[in-house]
Amino acid sequence: MTEEETLHEVPETDGNEKEDKTFDRPAYAEEIASIVKATDSFKELKERLSDYHENDIADALPLLTQTERVKLYRSIGMEQTSEIFTYLDDVSTYLEEIDAEKAADIVESMDADDAVDVLEELNEDKRRELEGLLEEDAMKDIALINSYTDDEIGSKMTTNFVVMNKGLTIAQAMKSLVKQAADNDNISTIYTVNDDGTFYGAIELTDLIRARKEDDLEELITTSYPFVYAKETVDETFEDLKDYSEDSIPVLDPDKRILGVITTQDILEVADEEMGEDYAKLGGLLAEEDLKEPLRDSMKKRIPWLVILLFLGLLVSSVVGVFEGVVATLPIIICFQSMILDMSGNAGTQSLAVTIRVLSDEELTAKQKFGLVGKEIRVGLVNGLLIGSIAFLVSGIYILVAKGGSLPFAAAVAFCIAIALVLSMLIASFTGTAIPLFFKKLGVDPAVASGPLITTINDLVAVVMYYGLARLLLINVMGL
Repeated sequence: MTEEETLHEVPETDGNEKEDKTFDRPAYAEEIASIVKATDSFKELKERLSDYHENDIADALPLLTQTERVKLYRSIGMEQTSEIFTYLDDVSTYLEEIDAEKAADIVESMDADDAVDVLEELNEDKRRELEGLLEEDAMKDIALINSYTDDEIGSKMTTNFVVMNKGLTIAQAMKSLVKQAADNDNISTIYTVNDDGTFYGAIELTDLIRARKEDDLEELITTSYPFVYAKETVDETFEDLKDYSEDSIPVLDPDKRILGVITTQDILEVADEEMGEDYAKLGGLLAEEDLKEPLRDSMKKRIPWLVILLFLGLLVSSVVGVFEGVVATLPIIICFQSMILDMSGNAGTQSLAVTIRVLSDEELTAKQKFGLVGKEIRVGLVNGLLIGSIAFLVSGIYILVAKGGSLPFAAAVAFCIAIALVLSMLIASFTGTAIPLFFKKLGVDPAVASGPLITTINDLVAVVMYYGLARLLLINVMGL
């Protein structure tokens, strides 16, 4: 065997060996829980946990008793405990276990946006108690973020950032950085302001570190750095935030003074919230739900759309009633109604999903919108022709063999089914694209054109199309 053949030789495997391998991941939460249970010394416990991420320590909390959790908090200190608490979904449960003053210290050590989220989870009495114990600066930052509505980008920002005057020397800038870093750990990007406090630009930490004492700070500043205004909505700014691959982007007031920053983590959270909201709306919900949602709250989010869809469904049923004569004359066509409705609904939902995705990523020109509609119509037509052809063969054979119909009768009914499928899928693709575009034009979230709504509208169209064709082609023209 040559050297080249040896290098390219593929190891032999026996037939019983699985090709797909499962990659094991360390069970950090269990490891941490074991360490906490087995270690009595606070100093030793802190040292042993120093190599673990705060998220993993948060995962370990449910595995510990209240006494063990208190021991953990005491060993690692309030600052690290506050970082751990930002990763908890049910933080209120654990804050209740801690003395009010220490709980206030934990909340105070958090970034203001995280503190806001934590306080919102507490019951009113507990929240007021903790707010009364917080320092004035912390309450000021919390009040600032709370002054913005949930759909404004200011409600997503953090006040953890470093800012300095553009006129400093390199030495002064480094001194200011060291001083501010004691309270603000978001230092990878340093923001600069003019003498009047307005936003001027940003400096990368690495550039400042590499700068020589005699260098001019002005040369390090990027003056065209992106920013957003606190009063802008999340929808207005989301695409801009995604387009810039920066660690953080400043949030300004109308006078262009820095109020806070949006970090990469904030952007990911905003993206998750936006996707969750759109997914909920596509499912016919008023808002996103979670596993711990109370029954009453879940019902409130679902009932409104269900009531609307109930009346739309009654409308569809009443239209079917108009064609009672067709059903009485050709009862076999009722067998294929579900197939027609399902395929129409599926085609419409697919076009809806594509349209919502495109609208969430891009600002479309009128020409692009018409292009999107045209593309979806073509897709609906081609898919309809393919599905219709398959349905023609399968339904024809079914009527011929299972129902004992004659060949001409089976071919005629199958042809009617195929034509109804082509037309209903074509129209469904159009409505699945046109309706969200129409909502967008009106300034309404296009995700409101939910899957159930599109499906019900397409059901109505498909019923009229199917039974109308049956009456026209099979009864009036062919005289079946």
